[in-house]
Amino acid sequence: MTPPRHLLSQTVLAFVCLSMLAAVSCNKPAPPATNAPTASPTAKRYHLKGKVISIDKQAGSANVDADAIPGFMDSMTMPYDIKPASQLDQIAVGDTIEADVVLDNDKYWLENVHVTQHSTATPAKPTTEFHIPSPGEAVPDFAFTNQSGKHISLKQYRGKALLVTFIYTRCPFPDFCPRVSSQFAEIDRKLRADPALDGKTHLLSISFDPAHDTPKVLRAYGFSCAGSKQPALFQHWEFAVPSAAELPKIANFFGFTYESDGGLITHSLSTAVIGPDGRILKWYHDADWQPSDLLKAAADALHSTG
Repeated sequence: MTPPRHLLSQTVLAFVCLSMLAAVSCNKPAPPATNAPTASPTAKRYHLKGKVISIDKQAGSANVDADAIPGFMDSMTMPYDIKPASQLDQIAVGDTIEADVVLDNDKYWLENVHVTQHSTATPAKPTTEFHIPSPGEAVPDFAFTNQSGKHISLKQYRGKALLVTFIYTRCPFPDFCPRVSSQFAEIDRKLRADPALDGKTHLLSISFDPAHDTPKVLRAYGFSCAGSKQPALFQHWEFAVPSAAELPKIANFFGFTYESDGGLITHSLSTAVIGPDGRILKWYHDADWQPSDLLKAAADALHSTG
């Protein structure tokens, strides 16, 4: 049975109207991107107190001379992205602020920034500037003594993907040096099992305890971490220590902090992947990375250089 003509007309008209509304909706411009916080559920948060040293509104960041942040870092001046960036309009150079530091994988930023004391005077230039290794940055040719008492330097690993981390052999905290060394042991095993990567990669664990971590101590520590006493271990994974005079320069470049504290060393974490060209590819400021992250970064470094 054919519907009446007037019902057909109404149906066609309704369809046309709906089509026009759908077209308008589909072509509606997307809302502009914002600098709103987008932390993952696993992000860590710390409370920050400090003074604003400089502001870069174009980059959406500020240099902050912060007090010590328990569990994160010692007193240090370093740049922070501010989210949302509109909060930069509320602060000025010299202001004392409080905020939340958000650490999410290999990224960090400040949220909930508020001024606790306004200042019209520009603070003195801080004596310590915190350096953050940036992708593409050339790594200086730092020198060390390895577990065999041999003098080595970073330049000799050019042409390979070099994975670097910092440890000290007496570290008692499971989530710090022991965890990092265990992860490096897994990476070493997986790289050795891959003929395409074994000869093109190298691991280097750097001690920041030159007074205690002698070559003999580092050698025993290396065997313990690897669960093996095969000397061939050190052909692919070395353990080394710089001189006490060079350690501050090395730690500063790799964004690493340390301080003696009653026989122990309070320290942050730092792990880097250096490309065959001697430049930073990836840098991690904590131990939340997985061995697969560094393996992928090493493979990417080798692929990008052919």
